[in-house]
Amino acid sequence: MSAERTLMRGSNVIAESAIMAGCRFFAGYPITPQNELPEHMAARMPQVGGTFIQGESETASINMIMGAAMTGARAMTSSSSPGVSLKQEAISFMCGMELPAVVVNVMRGGPGLGSLAPSQGDYFQSTRGGGHGDYRVLVLAPGNLQEMANLVYKAFDLADKYRNPVMVVGDGLMGQMMEPVVLPEPVNPASLPKGGWELTGAKGREKRKIYSMILGQGELLEHCHHLQDKYDRMEAEDTMWESLYTEDAEVIVVAYATAARVMEGAVKRLRREGHKVGLFRPITLFPFPKAQLRALAGEGRCIAVFELSMGQMVEDVALSVGQRSEIHLYGLPSTIPTPTQAREFLYSVVKGDGKVGRRYEI
Repeated sequence: MSAERTLMRGSNVIAESAIMAGCRFFAGYPITPQNELPEHMAARMPQVGGTFIQGESETASINMIMGAAMTGARAMTSSSSPGVSLKQEAISFMCGMELPAVVVNVMRGGPGLGSLAPSQGDYFQSTRGGGHGDYRVLVLAPGNLQEMANLVYKAFDLADKYRNPVMVVGDGLMGQMMEPVVLPEPVNPASLPKGGWELTGAKGREKRKIYSMILGQGELLEHCHHLQDKYDRMEAEDTMWESLYTEDAEVIVVAYATAARVMEGAVKRLRREGHKVGLFRPITLFPFPKAQLRALAGEGRCIAVFELSMGQMVEDVALSVGQRSEIHLYGLPSTIPTPTQAREFLYSVVKGDGKVGRRYEI
């Protein structure tokens, strides 16, 4: 990695990191608040010998990514909330066909067209598979722009490792904010290994098939078990999380991305005041770090969930913790959270007065 730090906007960090990772095909359609990302790609892809296409729709764009992925090219698309909804059918197809690609969602408020405000309301869509059938995508949720650069870069390797789409999620604030980052070292796409499954043209070569319609007796059952084995391997090998002050904490806040960044300051302030609080930050939303969070739960410990939605990640927290600890939720949909809001929630949980947020019942 180069030591040179560059001041960059979040959307541009995503785009440039993808190029550094060897992405040479991008298709997308404009939607705020991630328009700077395809704009950056439109300028840069021709410079690196890649291809940029503004599709006539989100649906067209993701299907172009599907076609590029069939050839083994490193491909990416990006959008925001309702645009990602339109991509879900193709994402299901790509999981069924085991095609690697990267999908970026810079989340905005919803449901519907909602607002342009930052949000984490697409947690269910990202982690449960918003399309049809039994499938999952590996979901990465960076906490700052340097981590964004690193994880976008890593997303392409993970997509190739599992032959599966990988989704990188941020929110409108992360897409628009600026921070100094160190970009990863560039990869030469020609040096990337091939898996032997890629379509290279049939004339004079071995014929290969990539398809998702599986009609033979018992074949789809076998295929779904194969896919599940892959998702289990994701959990075993590539679950990522970060914890802060959790060793002695009586209250552990669970938050990700922007919400975690704001809550970290609140946790440090309360620690200075003598309160035993800590922070647990999932970095992979799928696989969710269930075992790691479960190990922190127990009698005398309270779990506080802080997210920019009405409460979605809290379901994975509850599945992880069970009845081991009380769970409290403070949801702020379509909002840029302030340090004051984070502190007031944490104070309320520490005091047990219930003034901010609510007890979450399983």
